[in-house]
Amino acid sequence: MDNNLMEIFGGAVAIAGSIFLLLGSIGLIRMPDVYNRIQAGTKASTLGTMLSLVGLFFIFPGWFGKFMVLILFVLITNPVSSHTLARAAYYIKIPLTKISKVDKLKEHQEIDESRRAYLRKVKINKKGE
Repeated sequence: MDNNLMEIFGGAVAIAGSIFLLLGSIGLIRMPDVYNRIQAGTKASTLGTMLSLVGLFFIFPGWFGKFMVLILFVLITNPVSSHTLARAAYYIKIPLTKISKVDKLKEHQEIDESRRAYLRKVKINKKGE
């Protein structure tokens, strides 16, 4: 492929990544609570960073190894860090917004509690036999 054509394509991909980063930044401002903000920031920044790095790969093909290490680092650390932040926010009881309808962690904890109560009841019944 022609070198100029690769640079143009790389620039277009890098600009697409920048647009995702911009949209993620806007999501940080526009989303109603901390959990939605974390989600918007993480998804958009992961994809935006990866697209920017892929675009730079087309411009600097000799840096393939460095870009792969950076992409893997972003791909692993962004979701893990956002999950940790969201979990910490949940456990210090930062409230969900009123328009949030799904709280899977609360549902899961309620199921665990009812399962524990059932197991205690079964254990008591076995001792009584």
